[in-house]
Amino acid sequence: MGFRSCDGNKKIQFGSSEPEDFRVGEDGVVYAERSFQLSAEPTEFVVSAQDKETQQEWQMRVKLTPEPAFSGASEKDQRKIEEIIFPWQQYKHSSPLKRQKRDWVIPPINLPENSKGPFPQELVRIRSDRDKSLSLRYSVTGPGADQPPTGIFIINPISGQLSVTKPLDREQIASFHLRAHAVDVNGNQVENPIDIVINVIDMNDNRPEFLHQVWNGTVPEGSKPGTYVMTVTAIDADDPNAQNGMLRYRILSQAPSSPSPNMFTINNETGDIITVAAGLDREKVQQYTLIIQATDMEGNPTYGLSNTATAVIAVTDVNDNPPEFTAMTFYGEVPENRMDVIVANLTVTDKDQPHTPAWNAVYRLTGGDPAGHFTILTDPNSNDGLVTVVKSIDFETNRMFVLTVAAENQVPLAKGIQHPPQSTATVSITVIDVNESPYFVPNPKLVRQEEGLMAGSMLTTFTAQDPDRYMQQTSLRYSKLSDPANWLKIDPVNGQITTTAVLDRESIYVQNNMYNATFLASDNGIPPMSGTGTLQIYLLDINDNAPQVHPKEATTCETLQPNAINITAVDPDIDPNAGPFAFELPDTPASIKRNWTIVRISGDHAQLSLRIRFLEAGIYDVPIVITDSGNPHASSTSLLKVKVCQCDLNGDCTDVDRIVGAGLGTGAIIAILLCIIILLILVLMFVVWMKRRDKERQAKQLLIDPEDDVRDNILKYDEEGGGEEDQDYDLSQLQQPDTVEPDAIKPVGIRRLDERPIHAEPQYPVRSAAPHPGDIGDFINEGLKAADNDPTAPPYDSLLVFDYEGSGSTAGSLSSLNSSSSGGEQDYDYLNDWGPRFKKLADMYGGGDD
Repeated sequence: MGFRSCDGNKKIQFGSSEPEDFRVGEDGVVYAERSFQLSAEPTEFVVSAQDKETQQEWQMRVKLTPEPAFSGASEKDQRKIEEIIFPWQQYKHSSPLKRQKRDWVIPPINLPENSKGPFPQELVRIRSDRDKSLSLRYSVTGPGADQPPTGIFIINPISGQLSVTKPLDREQIASFHLRAHAVDVNGNQVENPIDIVINVIDMNDNRPEFLHQVWNGTVPEGSKPGTYVMTVTAIDADDPNAQNGMLRYRILSQAPSSPSPNMFTINNETGDIITVAAGLDREKVQQYTLIIQATDMEGNPTYGLSNTATAVIAVTDVNDNPPEFTAMTFYGEVPENRMDVIVANLTVTDKDQPHTPAWNAVYRLTGGDPAGHFTILTDPNSNDGLVTVVKSIDFETNRMFVLTVAAENQVPLAKGIQHPPQSTATVSITVIDVNESPYFVPNPKLVRQEEGLMAGSMLTTFTAQDPDRYMQQTSLRYSKLSDPANWLKIDPVNGQITTTAVLDRESIYVQNNMYNATFLASDNGIPPMSGTGTLQIYLLDINDNAPQVHPKEATTCETLQPNAINITAVDPDIDPNAGPFAFELPDTPASIKRNWTIVRISGDHAQLSLRIRFLEAGIYDVPIVITDSGNPHASSTSLLKVKVCQCDLNGDCTDVDRIVGAGLGTGAIIAILLCIIILLILVLMFVVWMKRRDKERQAKQLLIDPEDDVRDNILKYDEEGGGEEDQDYDLSQLQQPDTVEPDAIKPVGIRRLDERPIHAEPQYPVRSAAPHPGDIGDFINEGLKAADNDPTAPPYDSLLVFDYEGSGSTAGSLSSLNSSSSGGEQDYDYLNDWGPRFKKLADMYGGGDD
């Protein structure tokens, strides 16, 4: 059944007196919420309709009675199928005019989703009143029929019966718009197409789904009731405009349940979570876990479908706990004159979350340090306060400090919370006296003194002071640390400075008339300390230097014009002991004034020129007397070496080479002689080296003729590489050994047959360790003669020993091969198989009787 409003613009809200069994949709359709069997008695309930704007309400009583079932009737007869008849229209082939009936507005067909069939399920019958005179064919078009998804709706072309072939899903397609057609057998349109709308009625077949299974939110501790925390959201695939898609939220559980089991509540429609109780304290409970349930059917616990999610609410820290010192007084000590050292650690406790602005401590000095000797830094890890010295402390001025320190946080305390007394502490710092360095007063010390002060003169007294007034130590000792010119000395006891040499302002160690010397003052403390002081001596100039001519050499022409020479007077002294200078020529020798003249052109410069018309080319020494302006005056006679030469029209010398050669200086002559001596030494060294090389070459050559040399395989190529391995012989092996192993130590019975018998040693010639190669032949002949005269010499076929190597050889003797008694019994025929080298032995021992 359904409700119809006379005014379609009104917004009507429907309700049911039995919402557990029956529901009224927004379109006025009454639905059964559950499956149940109707009894024989009618079932009654009230349906209400209320205007949302005017709040006017109407009610209607609904009575449901079961329809009787006839056993003889078919299923088709038991259910009445609605017919849709095409409206009348005027046809072109009909002559009389007929009034056309107005097009019908076909109400939508409501079909519930998830129907269990049977399928195909008949929905409606489409018929034209022309089917009595014509044979018609019916069809439907549109999505769900001949357009995707195809085959959901079918129509019997003869009877016009429209049916659905399978269950529908509103979450996929909420409505279908079809168009019905009626044509004759030739395909000619008989009726205008009519539109059929099929609405899929929503069923509660989808559970709510949360967008996130775990929701995270935060709330500051100490929040008042009603503080917004977070919003959880769930969605339902069912119709959001129907109860199937209307969700309601609620909190199932809260963990932990302290200080109250209901610290939070949730708006059942929006999902907003807010606080409902006071007492959130992060230091006690840092996190709450809520189980949130979302139920459709407007939260109906009986018919609604539910789902759950988890809301994790972290209690954020606020600065509701001030820092408190662990002690009321802290102690520390610091040696005097030390900086950037930590003298005390201040420890505090703070219950707020570590390493947050509400926990980080800030220390502030409130008293006890008017001069600003200390500052307090914060250790970022431990939150301790580090009392640090930033300005050196003098024990003689301050022996102890009592500081007042207040501890705060980086952010202010929460409203209504005050700092307790434990947020303030005192720091007692003791200053330790140490041995300090003496210091000179004043430093540097300036002394003005005329140069020329003689050695042994007292210059000044330069003393230092010891700042350690409370230490028991002797007086200071003084010493000299730096004196570049070694002009000064200082008394080690009283600091009196005297000169050891004449003070000279023109010394290279004096810069801008100032001479600097450094002195050292030391005490005998533990450890000993010392301090330095600088003595600055400002030397006043005296006229102790006569002026000199510059340059020392000049060139001019032999003729009168042009022949001017510009000279300059140089004086190490300064005004008023320097210029202007007076220039003049001496009276002797007379040739100077006769040949030359000098004219001053400025205070420091003069011109020297020829007085005569012609002066022969050569080198002349011209003395010039220069006098300064000091009081008294200082003068000197300087020699100017003038080279007179022949000049061209431009005034340039043309015979400079001749004059320069003739006037070669002493330095040039010495340089030339040194070069000649070095060259001669090099030549001599080369000759000696060549002679030594020739001697070494001759010593390596053999005196014997290479053709007579028995070592015919030795060829001398005068090379270090190549050649055969046996070219280098040790000729010393041919000489008789100096000592022979005594026979007395050998046991009897093991002497070799070819060994020398025990008799007096013959006098064999002894050869030097390094014989000359030419003596080998003589040595061998002498040894042969001595062997012939030796009655103890072995047989001729025995080894003649020239150098005995000792007994115990593993090789057998080759001598006296025929002396063996068993030699004849051996077979030596195998020697013939050993090659041509053993042919002689094969003939001797393998030849039988021959």
